[in-house]
Amino acid sequence: MLSLYAAQKTWLHRVAAGPKLASLCVLGTGLLLVGDLRWLLGGCAMVLALFVSLGRPAWRALPRLRAVVVMAVLIAAFHAWVGSPALGVVSALRLVTGILLATMLTLTTRFDDLLDVLESLLRPLQALGIPTGRLALALALVLRFIDVFHGQWQRLDDAHRARTGRGGGLRLLAPLTLRTLQTADRVADALAARLGR
Repeated sequence: MLSLYAAQKTWLHRVAAGPKLASLCVLGTGLLLVGDLRWLLGGCAMVLALFVSLGRPAWRALPRLRAVVVMAVLIAAFHAWVGSPALGVVSALRLVTGILLATMLTLTTRFDDLLDVLESLLRPLQALGIPTGRLALALALVLRFIDVFHGQWQRLDDAHRARTGRGGGLRLLAPLTLRTLQTADRVADALAARLGR
């Protein structure tokens, strides 16, 4: 399965998965609680500086973030159109900062490490008879599949743009859905074979 994980080591690779995931949760919650534009601008600038400090892996991930920038601009433009430009800028900054934080986690955290953290967090639920191993695997797969689906969407859009000169937009939903189902089917077969079922 594809992922954004960068094999080239950075300073953030040395930080354990648990603290990184906890930091993402705390900072993501902080983004929602803070509404002051100056704080959000400063936070976004700091996160962007940390992202760039990852070096080459960060630069390689930048093309995948184009859609996020476009989305942020559209959100800001929509809010400006309805008469609340400040809210649009706040929403765009929250989106960009949150995605940068999540991308940093994905770039520097192996799938197995993330799975271990999720399993340890869910372990108390075993007392209720919940199969926490499978639940942790499901959550980790959802996190990793976001990258896969984004990559598939980007490839479909690039192919459509090469043929027509325009982005695919909503026309790509049907082929993306088909590819998503095919990918999910292959992963399900691989998991069934690995688990011996």
